[in-house]
Amino acid sequence: MADTVQWFTASGDWLGRLAFQRGLAVIYLVAFLAAARQFRGLLGTGGLTPIPRYTARTGFRQAPSLFQLHYSDRFFAATCWGGVLLAAGLAAGLADLVPLWAAMLLWALPWALQVSILNVGQTWYGFGWESLLAEVGFLAIFTGNDHSGPPVLVMWLLRWLIFRLEFGAGLIKMRGDRCWRNLTCLRYHHETQPMPGPFSWFFHHLPDRLHRAEVLGNHFAQLVVPFVLFAPQPVASVAAAVIIVTQLWLVASGNFAWLNWLTIVLALSVFDDHTARLVLPGLTAPRPAAAPGWYEGLVLAATALVVVLSWQPARNLISRDQLMNSSFDPLHLVNTYGAFGGITRRRYEIVIEGTGDPAPTGASEWREYQFRGKPGEPHRRPRQFAPYHLRLDWLMWFAALSPRYAEPWLPGFLQALLAGEAPVLRLLRSNPFADAPPVWVRAQLYRYRYTSWPELRATGAWWQRSFEREYLAPVTLRAKNRVT
Repeated sequence: MADTVQWFTASGDWLGRLAFQRGLAVIYLVAFLAAARQFRGLLGTGGLTPIPRYTARTGFRQAPSLFQLHYSDRFFAATCWGGVLLAAGLAAGLADLVPLWAAMLLWALPWALQVSILNVGQTWYGFGWESLLAEVGFLAIFTGNDHSGPPVLVMWLLRWLIFRLEFGAGLIKMRGDRCWRNLTCLRYHHETQPMPGPFSWFFHHLPDRLHRAEVLGNHFAQLVVPFVLFAPQPVASVAAAVIIVTQLWLVASGNFAWLNWLTIVLALSVFDDHTARLVLPGLTAPRPAAAPGWYEGLVLAATALVVVLSWQPARNLISRDQLMNSSFDPLHLVNTYGAFGGITRRRYEIVIEGTGDPAPTGASEWREYQFRGKPGEPHRRPRQFAPYHLRLDWLMWFAALSPRYAEPWLPGFLQALLAGEAPVLRLLRSNPFADAPPVWVRAQLYRYRYTSWPELRATGAWWQRSFEREYLAPVTLRAKNRVT
């Protein structure tokens, strides 16, 4: 029995597993909560891209999901809120109170539910952190509980995932925009990122030498540190600490849903008990029991599957045509990652306006819709939403970059505003037409830039904006125009 425990169990990783599992459960809770609160307007039967319409043209093998078998808004809501309750139980330690087989089922359930949502989420779920959560959630099924020690193979697979996540993001930058190589990208990024946070304005106004230091630190954390994760302890723990610090820097400087927080949770899995005792001297880990044979077999099978599926993502890392945030299997078990290979130099925002005039003229009063997270009214300071994900706000940023990102949903969004559809209106911060819907709506494109220190003190405005052009001509319920 002792030999079995020794080869199968990472005896010094009990705290790393504990922190990983609890942190992942919290991320699951946020993900299911975001889905529950936003799906009706985005994916519901009357949403902008309805799930039934998607499943009618997409087969189960292409997009495996519970909602391929049955869909109703009520069933989707029950799935999301069930995921919230399950995640809350896991965060409170429920999996450690049940037998090992039951713990595996408890971790398998949120994974299956999240993948089911992801696979019918369409453009609203087309971000790297969605696939990352699916991959991390799959590995969590095999991490065990207090009735078994942390399986060494799975703990190393978590490091392999962190490596691909960080190193892939570093390579996509070095192969992408030249400003990453000449250390100037952060002159622009804090201003032009999809959803700035409350401190992004201040990050933007850091001295240029500090922006260059930020880029150098990013390159070090993503291109060098990932290799050190495979070093002996306590060196690997130091590497994980560097990753956590850099991720916290990103948390402070912007809103990237749960990407940074999930990366931190992954890095916590690297810390061994000995290193943890330097901070928590009284820490004692439970004595691991021998793993049952069936559990060893499942862990070996899962490890073999991940190794086989890692072939294409590993090739992608060394490819000149490196793909960013892509999956090679419909369950998103092993994926590629990366972000901001290109940096936009100017920030553009789509401003949605409506009027109650039957026939708009130059004298018509146009009232602006305000979004929860994306920049709108210049005097409103950006808010902190991450790890919560505002899906509509993120897609509005992409639509401002190019109308092709708006094709599947923006015309329907405008029609929903004209119809006063409550599920869609609830996605917004404010509705300027609370009494009756507008007769016409339009989309205008503005350039946004941060104000300077003197401008902020004089006006209280965080943004200065200037009109660029008409993005979408006025539309009414009687004429369904397309984005031009």
